[in-house]
Amino acid sequence: MSRGISEFINDTFMRECIGSRCKYQEEYDDAFHAAVRETSGMSVADLFPSSRVMGMLAMAPRRALACRHRMQRVLEKVIEEKKEAMDRGDEAAQESFIGVLLRLQRDGSSPIELTNDTIVALMFDIFSAGSDTSASQLTWCMTELMRSPRVMTKAQAEVRKAFGEKERRITEEDLAMANLGYLKLVIKETMRMHPQLPLLIPRQCRETCKVMGYDIPKGTAVLINEFKPERFEDNDIDYKGTNYEYLPFGSGRRMCPGLNLGLANTNLVLASLLYHFDWKLPYGLEPKDVDATEAVGLIANKKTKLVLHPIARIALAKA
Repeated sequence: MSRGISEFINDTFMRECIGSRCKYQEEYDDAFHAAVRETSGMSVADLFPSSRVMGMLAMAPRRALACRHRMQRVLEKVIEEKKEAMDRGDEAAQESFIGVLLRLQRDGSSPIELTNDTIVALMFDIFSAGSDTSASQLTWCMTELMRSPRVMTKAQAEVRKAFGEKERRITEEDLAMANLGYLKLVIKETMRMHPQLPLLIPRQCRETCKVMGYDIPKGTAVLINEFKPERFEDNDIDYKGTNYEYLPFGSGRRMCPGLNLGLANTNLVLASLLYHFDWKLPYGLEPKDVDATEAVGLIANKKTKLVLHPIARIALAKA
């Protein structure tokens, strides 16, 4: 399940950004995940940041930089191929994100100079910040749903009631018209439990208090781990950074610019998975056995892969 979600999200981002599938996608993904691995742990240079000698001895930053150069070469090749496609009049290339940037570059109508290096940097930010985080978030959604059969049943019932049980494909237009309130609560609760950049938003107890019989001293780091989407019912807490107790996308001028795109992908994929399939755990596993350990790193990925058995429930209409 984890691999399937990751491949789908990466493919989606490629098609949204460059207008087609990319023959270099595996090469880019390999370099990206290698860079994440290299930068996720601690090195001796982290313990002695003022030491030039330790910085020179640290190999992880060098390997991560080499991966960055590999990704840059891929994006440079993509840009050149898209320029050639636009010269041939390829409409898909012109209407993609990279096509818009290249058109602004040719017209000179951008308020800042759009060099190839600038476009490469923008594409790098989008692919790096958007694809892995969205895939991880969807994996956590399915993980927590499998750990809570009550929530899974309730979410599936809502989706199937909204769209009926006939052969079809769920589209973005369908989601805009449907009232999938509980599905949105599931996504909100998952992002509360598993924020994708958890190290940026630590939480501390501001006053000494008692919770469920436990004394919590002031200043204690607090992690809440009960999966309960209903906690977001009957309140106006949202993702948009105005509620400081809940900041999955950050807040202010520097909050995540990909909020709408990430949510669109998450809502569409999760609704489709719950609509078309029933999901079962491998034989012998109970919901309580599903591992929810987070991996070490800047992005809170699931440490182990999620393995599920799909049971087709509603056929997918042919395109």
